[in-house]
Amino acid sequence: MNKSLVFNIWNLLAISFSSLPIGLIPKEIGNLNKLEILDLTDNYLSGHISSNVLNISTLTRLGLGYNDLSGPILPNIGSGLANLKELSLYSNNFTGKIPKSISNASKLTSLVLSLNKFSGIIPDVLGNLTNLIDLRLDGNDLNGLIPSTINKLQGLQRLDLSDNMLKGYVIEGLCQIRSLSALYLAHNVFSGLVPRCLENLTSLQMLDLSSNKLISCIPSSLWNIKDILMVDLSSNALNGTIPLEISSLRALILLNLSNNQISGNIPPTIGDLQTLQNLSLENNKLQGSIPESFGKMISMEFLDLSENYLSGVIPKSLESLVHLKYINLSYNLLYGEIPSGGPFRNFTAESFVMNEDLCGKPQLRVKPCKKGSGHRSTKGMLLIKCLLPVMLAVIIVASCIIFLKHKRNDVNDSTNRDLLNLEMLARVSYYELLQGTNGFDECNFLGQGSFGSVYKGILSSGQMVAVKVFNLNLEEASRSFDTECIAICNLRHRNLVKIISSCSNVDFKSLIMEFMPNGSLERWLYSHNYCLDILQRLNIMIDIASALEYLHHGSSTPIVHCDIKPSNVLLDEEMVAHLSDFGISKLLGEEKLQIYTKTFATAGYMAPEYGSEGLVSMKGDVYSYGIMLMEVFTRKKSIDDMFVEGLSLKCWVSKSTPHSIINILDANLLQGDHQIGNTLLHISSIFELALNCSTDLPETRMNMADVVVSLKNIKAMFM
Repeated sequence: MNKSLVFNIWNLLAISFSSLPIGLIPKEIGNLNKLEILDLTDNYLSGHISSNVLNISTLTRLGLGYNDLSGPILPNIGSGLANLKELSLYSNNFTGKIPKSISNASKLTSLVLSLNKFSGIIPDVLGNLTNLIDLRLDGNDLNGLIPSTINKLQGLQRLDLSDNMLKGYVIEGLCQIRSLSALYLAHNVFSGLVPRCLENLTSLQMLDLSSNKLISCIPSSLWNIKDILMVDLSSNALNGTIPLEISSLRALILLNLSNNQISGNIPPTIGDLQTLQNLSLENNKLQGSIPESFGKMISMEFLDLSENYLSGVIPKSLESLVHLKYINLSYNLLYGEIPSGGPFRNFTAESFVMNEDLCGKPQLRVKPCKKGSGHRSTKGMLLIKCLLPVMLAVIIVASCIIFLKHKRNDVNDSTNRDLLNLEMLARVSYYELLQGTNGFDECNFLGQGSFGSVYKGILSSGQMVAVKVFNLNLEEASRSFDTECIAICNLRHRNLVKIISSCSNVDFKSLIMEFMPNGSLERWLYSHNYCLDILQRLNIMIDIASALEYLHHGSSTPIVHCDIKPSNVLLDEEMVAHLSDFGISKLLGEEKLQIYTKTFATAGYMAPEYGSEGLVSMKGDVYSYGIMLMEVFTRKKSIDDMFVEGLSLKCWVSKSTPHSIINILDANLLQGDHQIGNTLLHISSIFELALNCSTDLPETRMNMADVVVSLKNIKAMFM
């Protein structure tokens, strides 16, 4: 049977019930106009907060937590309860926005609205509650940014905004709250960097930034907070290494860096953290061995190093960790005997799975250890360490001598071969082309190239080809035909469109090229019927970078393409990319690094020096490639309608990299991505590379050889 509260005693100063009242808060409670404390926490109350509560202007503490109350809280609650010092409404079903009037309760020291369904933004006026010591808004549906006025709360000791939908940066204004001892921002959508200024929070003991989208390295300043007890940065996109300075956190009890991109070795100085009880480093890219110094962490209870690239043996020193209750070393590259003493007597096979070279007891489901397997011959190891560098040096020197000898021969022969190739190129008659393309019918039209049109055709041999027919009414068309013949007929590379033959007379000129069944990159980017995933786009851009590297550095005469753009990238049936359309390309003969031209390339892709001075160099191709790299991953053309009033694709990407790339990335690439943090980290590297390719000054741009290496490294991280 439900019980209700009846109040006939007018002089009450405090009411506190626990596990008793059920139902609505009675209106009669408003008659207690001298009441100072009303605590109905942990009951079965439901319904709305009665507005009669506002009649009790003497209230200093209102506790309604852990009930089943619902609806919005009273919009003028702060004005009606101006003497309130503690307001606790946690674990109910309150909805709506946090009312701005709450700032009128200027004496508030504790505001706890956790575990409800509040929505909207955090009101700026909360910054007026300068007496606040404890602010908890966690477990709601709040969105937007952390208000900049938060730095006014100079007495704040605990701030909990976890488990909401807050976004933007972790603002540096938080670092101005010197009294802050607990900062919880976990499970939101914060992006950007971990603030370097956190070291200013000398009183900070608890820091939880887990499960956000933070990127880049962990700032070294974080390791200067001497008295911190808990650091949780897990499930972000952080990279870099764990520094030696981690040993300065002598009071640390919990460290969780799991599910990031942290690499390098675990520093041996970590063993100095003798108060550490919980260490989680799983699912990173850590390498090297487990330090022997782990045995010094005498307080350790929980240790997870799984899903890394750790190698070597499991240190016997871990047997001295008498408090260790859980260990996970699975999915690494460990070998040798699993220790059997101390806490290892209680661990199961799950702690060691997917380390193929471990050995030990049968119950651990590893192979039995051979006698002496844990000890390698010291003399043998010493011999290997001495001889291996010498052998490698000999091999490298010999390889260089052989390579230089062949290179010299290749250079001497290349000119003669190139001249022969052009003469040996078979000619195809006009009538064969006319028949094979059905009279250059519109049904066989593939697209428009520089100075001509491209058609699909079939040669008499049955081979499917693409036929580029030059429009001789254009003044530069005939010269373009000659340029393209000279530029590409003598080149052979898997990522260049191959010229099969040509057809040329006074009135007709055409090139017969291999047919690319999957069309152009432009078609794939902007069609609603196709979609390229991240890896496909990355592979395509590696292909084109390889083609440009060959043109710039791999042929006897360097060639500048001059018109790098998605419509000039063609895809074969295996989705391998091929660079095409050399109609305005330039040859840099006689050791020239640059030449001048009056021929204009495509607007939006031209390097600044090309457009203003007509200056052609390999660095111009690099610039165009950088712009195309941005376009491929944003799906925004360089001349998109949004780029007005000084805004350009490059400027847009630059302003968003690395902190806000989720706002510029092609939305198709994030659908169904369950590791969005990792994805954004790698995409950030791609955009940084694109920006390095497209700097305004040619001399500061990368060369294509370095671009290829960088892209392949990024791909390796994806894989």
